[in-house]
Order: sequence, then structure tokens, then C-alpha cells
Amino acid sequence: MPTVIPVKFSYIARDLWFDPAGTGAQEGDHVICATERGQEIGLATADAREVAQEELSATIGHAQLREVVRIATDEDLERADELARRGEESMPAFRRHVTESGLDMKPVGVEYLFDGEKAVCYFAAEERVDFRQLVRDLSREFHVRIDMRQIGVREEAAIVGGYGHCGQELCCRRFATGFDPVSIRMAKEQDLPLNSTKISGACGRLMCCLRYEFEAYRDFKSRAPKRNAVIDTPLGKGKIVEYDTPKEQICLRLENGKQIRVALADMTASEAAHKKSEELGCPCRPDTVTREVLDRLESPDVQMALAELDRKNGVLAEPEVDAADLFVEPKRRRRRSANGAPSGEKGGRPAGGSASSGGEGAPTARRRRKRRPGDGGAPVSEAAEPQQASRRRRHHQAGEGEAAGQGQQQVKRTRRPGDKGGQAAAGSQPRGMQPSRKKQGSQQQGGQPGADGAAPKRRRRRRGGRGRGGSGEGGAPAGE
Repeated sequence: MPTVIPVKFSYIARDLWFDPAGTGAQEGDHVICATERGQEIGLATADAREVAQEELSATIGHAQLREVVRIATDEDLERADELARRGEESMPAFRRHVTESGLDMKPVGVEYLFDGEKAVCYFAAEERVDFRQLVRDLSREFHVRIDMRQIGVREEAAIVGGYGHCGQELCCRRFATGFDPVSIRMAKEQDLPLNSTKISGACGRLMCCLRYEFEAYRDFKSRAPKRNAVIDTPLGKGKIVEYDTPKEQICLRLENGKQIRVALADMTASEAAHKKSEELGCPCRPDTVTREVLDRLESPDVQMALAELDRKNGVLAEPEVDAADLFVEPKRRRRRSANGAPSGEKGGRPAGGSASSGGEGAPTARRRRKRRPGDGGAPVSEAAEPQQASRRRRHHQAGEGEAAGQGQQQVKRTRRPGDKGGQAAAGSQPRGMQPSRKKQGSQQQGGQPGADGAAPKRRRRRRGGRGRGGSGEGGAPAGE
């Protein structure tokens, strides 16, 4: 049997087989190989191994198996780095000539062969391109023989490189050895959205990874019950709503709306399923979930449902509940007496009697509290009422100093329309309702009504302002 060693080149997507020819090349060695284009340097991706003649013919076809010249030395590696640098420097000139020629092609790269006598220019194009004039221009520019090589978009992605939707480096750049056909049926089998932007790679074609898991999805679906099938469970009927192929699990929706995930290996097939498979000649699919499987699930909802089912069937007794644990006697609210001390008995009676009552155990007279608008709902006692009244606007009451000097009780005045600010009820006017000095002078000089018999008009003063002639805190009139 022939012995081969796979070698990977920079601008070729798949590995090529070569005869080691006794060089002793191993995996990871850089080797100089003789190809149909000349000598090239590549990387051995595996150790040498023996293959059957049929496998060799299927891989290389009718081509001849070429040999490995030698393992690359340090001088060979330095020359390879220099040739790679020359290829990168030749790319701007390659793009410039393509633009000047007006050809519909996309430059991808320039590769100098190891012998340095030929340069291979790679380009991508949708159709065939006539590049004869371009070859002559590039030959005069680079002073070497030019070989034009047209590649597809998938080969372009493998040469240029990049990152896919998964965040990893492109498979065709990292480890792929060839481009196998990918169809839309593979995406349907894996329940992927048929959206071209989500299932296409950087090259614009369907992603190569769709083929990697296609066989696993097809095998799982051939053994699992079909979607929307009804499964018997101890908690009632369940409907298959989702597959989890990597974990080989099935998601069931129960009659109460809860969802559980069961492994396909834990499901069993009933006698009816076996009979149906024999009649139709198809593989038997499981359709039952046993109680032991549900007991192993770490789901509080499932465990509670199973416990409730056992109580209904009489397997578990109803738990005994003590009435003393359900009903708790509420605490009585302790009332407070008028002086703020908590009362010890019902009805607000003090624990040790009151001095004002004249005897022990006599009820204490509770002061009547009044509520005023704007005080926040807090009760106000009658003792604090004079202080609250003093906070009113001063033109609503008489001077407190005069009333205190005469020993008279303060009289609450109420303003009514036409009483001249309460002047009819009291002999003196409040400070805020006194006539101005100009009006006082006119009354002293004339004192008589006008010629038409009407009394002179009196200008009303705005309410809420302080009197001009006021003095002191007692609220006395300005004339005092």
C-alpha cells in the first residue's frame, strides 16, 4: 500500500497528499514539495500513513503522486518569509492594474513560488474574464512570469480569513480540508430560521457548519416522537413542543400549562406503539413517561403536582393542622387618658384614680378637642384655642393689649357685607380697616355730603395687608 503525508499550502483550501520518499517528515514540519507549478513550501498536517489504492485513486484521481523534496531548513524558512513579504508588497500594483484595465474582477492575493521564477495572482469573479492584456502589464511590472488563477467566493474566504457568527475563526480557514456541498434542507432539518443573513457565512454562501451537525439532527429525529405528538404521563397528557438535540431531550407541555424536559432515553414505548410499528413496518417511537422519570426531575412544580396527585389517590394522608396555629388572638389597643398616660381599665379609667375627680376610680373628664381646617387633622384643645386665634390676621380682631388691660373677654367679630368691616358691632375699627389720612382730612374739613346729596365714595383697602399706622404687638389701632 502506498504511503502518503498530507500537506497544507497557503492559497489552497484542502490538503494535498505527497509521497514522503524517505525524508522522515512528521506532523508540524515545513516541507519543500514538487508540484505541477514548481517547488512550493507547505506544512505537514499529519504523520505519514499507509492508504489503500482505492482511497488514493478517489482522492487524487488520475494525477500522479508527487514526492516531498526535503524538510525545510532555516534558510528555506527565511526565504519563504521574504517571498510572502514580496507578495504583500505586490498587491497595490495588482489592484491598480485591474482598475486601469476596467475588468470585472476582485484581486485576492499574489503568491511567489519558492523558486522565485513565477508569481501567481489570485482573483475572484462571477464570470470568465479576458485578462491577456493584464498579464502583459503585470509581467512588465514584476519582471517574473505571471500565472492568473480564478477562485470562488468560498476559496476567497478561506484565503483572506475572518470570523463567523459564532465568534470563532472561519472553519474553512482553520481546519477545513475541502468544500462539501451545503443545501437549504440541512437548515430545515436543524429547525433554523430560513433567513439568508442568519444562515450565510462571510462568503455569502450557506455556512459550512450546517453540514457538521446535520447527521446528528437527522438521527435524533428518526428515534424521537414527532413534534406535536401526545405523550402519556402520570400528570395527564403532554404535547411535544420542542426538541433539544445536543442534549437529546424533549420538551413536553402538560394540560395545566407547565413545561417539563425529559430525556429521550428515559421514555418508554407502550404496547399500542409496538403494535403500530409492526403494522406499518417503521421503527417504534416512545410515547410514555413513567412515574420514576418524573420523580427524578428537579422541578418544584412537578414534585408539588405529584404530591397533590398522591393525596387525591389516597396514598398520602391529609396533614393535620392545629387550629391554634391558624387563629391568633389580636392584641387589644390600649387607650390613653387626657394627660397622656395609658389607662389600665376599659372606658379610659386611670389605674390609680385622678386628683381632679375627687375619688378613686372616678372617670376623668375628657376635654373636647376641635379640629380646624389646615391643621393636618390634628385635634386642637380649647386651652390652645386663644393661641390659635392670635395667629389670625390682625384686622379680624381688636387689640389684645387693650382687652387684657380692661379685663374684658375677647369678642370674636364676624364681617358681613355692609357692616363696614365690623365697625357696627364694635366701637373702634380694626387697624386694617381704618380710613386713610387723606379721607380723614376730607371728613374733618367738609363732613357734609356732596352737592348732589350722595355721600363721597370710599376707596376700599385690599384685604390681608397691614395698616400703615400700626404699632406694637397688641394689635391696637393706629390712633392710640
